[in-house]
Amino acid sequence: MKHTPRPGIYRVRHTASGRSLIGGSVDAPAYLNRVRFELQLGSHRTPALQRDWTQDGPDAFTFEVLDDLKPGPAGRVSPDDLKELLSLWQEKLNWSPTQEY
Repeated sequence: MKHTPRPGIYRVRHTASGRSLIGGSVDAPAYLNRVRFELQLGSHRTPALQRDWTQDGPDAFTFEVLDDLKPGPAGRVSPDDLKELLSLWQEKLNWSPTQEY
């Protein structure tokens, strides 16, 4: 079965602190799997996120796709469209730098 990428906005949230990693990807579920795998290996590139994971464990986190982005006519997603959708979600969530990893 062929994998169909699912472009969209994702969030990894530490429930105890409320800090989140929010971003856009051409395949949001695959990106979330990558983040989870890196955290399990102890090799995530964001030290504070890795520290919280190591300290509190996987049950202290939620992984979610917040929104999907439909590909354009050529079956591709514009990086500008992903940035715009991410900006809309940051606004919707009243996002501030103190909440991010």
